[in-house]
Amino acid sequence: MDGEIFRRDFTEYLEEAVGHENALIALSALRSPSSASVRLNPHKNGASFPCGTEAVPWNGYGLMLESRPSFTLDPYLHAGGYYVQDSSSMFVGHVLRQLLPDLADRIGRPVLALDLCAAPGGKATDAAASLRQVFGDSFLLVANEVVRQRAAVLADNAAVWGDPCVMVTSSDPERFLMLPETFDIIICDVPCSGEGMFRKDPKALEQWSPETVSLCEARQRRIVADAWESLASGGILLYSTCTFNTRENDGNVEWICSSLGGTPIDVPGTDGFAGVLKTRFGHLLVPGLVKGEGQYCAAIRKKGEAQGREKPQARKRSGGAGGRCQDSPGKRRGEDAQLLKLAGSLFSSTMRIFSGKDGRVRAIPEKIAGSAGTIASALNVLSAGCEAGMLKGRDFVPSSDLALSLALSPGAFPSAELDRQTALSYLHKDAISLPDAPRGFVRVCYGGLGLGFVKNLGSRCNNLHPASRRIRMDITAE
Repeated sequence: MDGEIFRRDFTEYLEEAVGHENALIALSALRSPSSASVRLNPHKNGASFPCGTEAVPWNGYGLMLESRPSFTLDPYLHAGGYYVQDSSSMFVGHVLRQLLPDLADRIGRPVLALDLCAAPGGKATDAAASLRQVFGDSFLLVANEVVRQRAAVLADNAAVWGDPCVMVTSSDPERFLMLPETFDIIICDVPCSGEGMFRKDPKALEQWSPETVSLCEARQRRIVADAWESLASGGILLYSTCTFNTRENDGNVEWICSSLGGTPIDVPGTDGFAGVLKTRFGHLLVPGLVKGEGQYCAAIRKKGEAQGREKPQARKRSGGAGGRCQDSPGKRRGEDAQLLKLAGSLFSSTMRIFSGKDGRVRAIPEKIAGSAGTIASALNVLSAGCEAGMLKGRDFVPSSDLALSLALSPGAFPSAELDRQTALSYLHKDAISLPDAPRGFVRVCYGGLGLGFVKNLGSRCNNLHPASRRIRMDITAE
C-alpha cells in the first residue's frame, strides 16, 4: 500500500478509537505486509515448520512465523495438526478460556456453545480445543454459517480438526429463536466493515465508507438480537469484530446491555499484553501495536442465574427443511447389530451411532447425543459428530473423517506411515502403493497423524481421499 490511500473519515474514526499517536502507528503498519501465524491442535501432536517461530502471547498453542510457507503442501495441515489463523483473532479464544473455569463450577452438565458466524472455522476450532481441555466429551459446539458455500468450507475444516463434539449448521440467526435459553456460551464474530483486514483484503479498503459502518452497525444489532433469546440466563456472549471504530465495537456492546439485558464482564487475565488496548467494555488489537491484524472482543453476561438443566427444549418448527441428528434403527435387525458392533470397535469413548437415509453412518458422544438431537431439530445440519463411513451390504467403508477424528480408537484399523512425498501424492489423490501393509482398509498417516484411508489391494491402493479436499496445485512446486 503506497501513498495517501486512506480516507480522511476513516482516519478520524481510527483516531477516535485508539488516539492520535496509535492511529499514526496503525496507518503505517497497514501499508506493510501482513504477518503469518498458526494455532497448533493441542489434541494432535507433531506439526513443525521450516522457518523460525515466536509464541503468540495470549495463546499457548499459537505461533508467529518468520515467513509464510506453502501451507497447502504441508501434510500436517491436512491432518488437522494446526489451523492457519491470525494471531489477533486468537485473542477471542483467550477471552473464552478465562471464562471457562467459572462456567465449569456453575453448570453440572454438558456445556452447550454456539459460534453463530463461524466460517471458515478459526474461532470455532479454537473454542473446540479449549472446551475439550476443560470438559472432555461433555460439551457440544454448534458452529453455524448462514452462507451455504462458506458453511461447506466450515464443515470441511471442522472435520479435519477432528473433534466429535462439533455440529456444523447453516441457518439464519433468526432460526435460533426456536432454541430459547439453550446455549451457555455464544461466540458472535459479526460481519463488520473490515477495517482490521485492510492489508489482507484490498476490497475491504475499497468498500469502506461511513455508510458501510452504519449498515454494519445495524446488521450486527439484528444478528445479536436474533441470537440473544437462545442464550441461557447467566450465559456469556463473546462479541467480536475485525474492525476498529467505536460504533461497531463498544457502541454496540453498550446497546446490547441496555436494550437486551446484559452486563459487561471485566474478564480476568486479559490485561497486561503489550500492544493490546483496553476499551470501555473490551479489548482492541491494532496492527503496528501488535503483530497481527485488527480484532475487537468483549464479553457480556445475560442477566439471570445459570441453569443446570439436563437438555434444551426446542420449539416446534414452523416449516422448512433441515437436517436431523437422531437415532435410526435401520431397516433390518442385521443393520442394528452392525451399528452396535461398530460403536464398540471404532471408538475410544462411548458413542451413539446412527445412520441416515443415504446409508452414511455417523457417531456422536453419548453424553451430548440427546442435546444434539434437540438442537438439530430446529436447524439445518450439515454435519454432526463424526462421519464414520457407509454401510454397503455387509461391508463398512470408512470415511476420511473417521481417520481424522479424535474419537477413533488407535487400534481400529491397521495404519501405514507415509513419507512427505507419498503423503502429498495421497492428498493429490494420486495412486500410491503400500506393499508392506495388510490388505483391506488402511489408515494412512503422516507424522503419526491420520490423513485418511486407502483400500490396499496388494499391488495398488484405492485412494479414498475425498475429491473435494484434494490438493489441486503442483505437489512438486517447492
